[in-house]
Amino acid sequence: MADQDILFRFRSQEYTRDDLDYIREVIAQNYDLGRIHISRILARSWNWRQPNGKFRNFAVRDTLLRMEEAGLVELPPRRTHKNNKNRANKPLQIPLFDNTPLEGPVKDFPGLCVHQATGHSKTVWKYLLHRYHYLGCPRPVGAHLCQVATLGEQVVGCLAWASAAWKIAPRDRFIGWDEATKRRNLPFVVSNVRFLIPPWIKIEHLASKLLSRGLKKLVPEWQRLYGHPVHLAETFVDVSRFQGITYKAANWIYLGQTKGSAKKGNSYHFHGSRKAIYVYPLHSRFRRYLLS
Repeated sequence: MADQDILFRFRSQEYTRDDLDYIREVIAQNYDLGRIHISRILARSWNWRQPNGKFRNFAVRDTLLRMEEAGLVELPPRRTHKNNKNRANKPLQIPLFDNTPLEGPVKDFPGLCVHQATGHSKTVWKYLLHRYHYLGCPRPVGAHLCQVATLGEQVVGCLAWASAAWKIAPRDRFIGWDEATKRRNLPFVVSNVRFLIPPWIKIEHLASKLLSRGLKKLVPEWQRLYGHPVHLAETFVDVSRFQGITYKAANWIYLGQTKGSAKKGNSYHFHGSRKAIYVYPLHSRFRRYLLS
């Protein structure tokens, strides 16, 4: 396929004039049924699936939005008004939870348990991250897992895991990836997107122990939820705020720093906030699996 035949590139996919004509035809035929319905049709037509077999409807919607931004297609109007900024700033109702201060060496607090946040624990998880994490509560899209750490009935930590970032050069060099292999095996890498210990919990060395327990539970839970394993974990630490001591203590591997850019639309924009990159192998032969 000649480069001049390609009119749009996004998410490592290339679209020709014929592809765009087909997309416009699907939009026109289903215009009154809305964006979600159109995305589902295209996901099935292209057989875009997650490793667990579910259709990647959101990935299709994201692609259509980028095409609309580029002036290549015209989507039907949104059926609900999108206002993430107001939603993010809206205070959450405070749930009932135990905020008893805890202090001392971690050996004095046996019974630490890490499990998937569901029901009331998910409500507490959302509130604590919204109130006490500098990035707020995440709105993960696609594969993700929310975890809480508890001592008895008290929540003492929150973790969030999600799909890995696409373009991280130090990580890709560490693994040995080329573009084709990365495109195929990226779902087997998971990103730690939030980590929080509430400010009234001052248990020594709790953070590294919590990370270790969270990773042990992550592997089987991800397999159960999404039907495929994960072989490597990654995370990004804002160096203007933190030194990464917790990840170093938990034996995560430092790979360097990001360039301080973020993806916006179909391109990258410099924001100046560099982050340290850490990874943690979840299998002794992680490279063998990620390079296969």
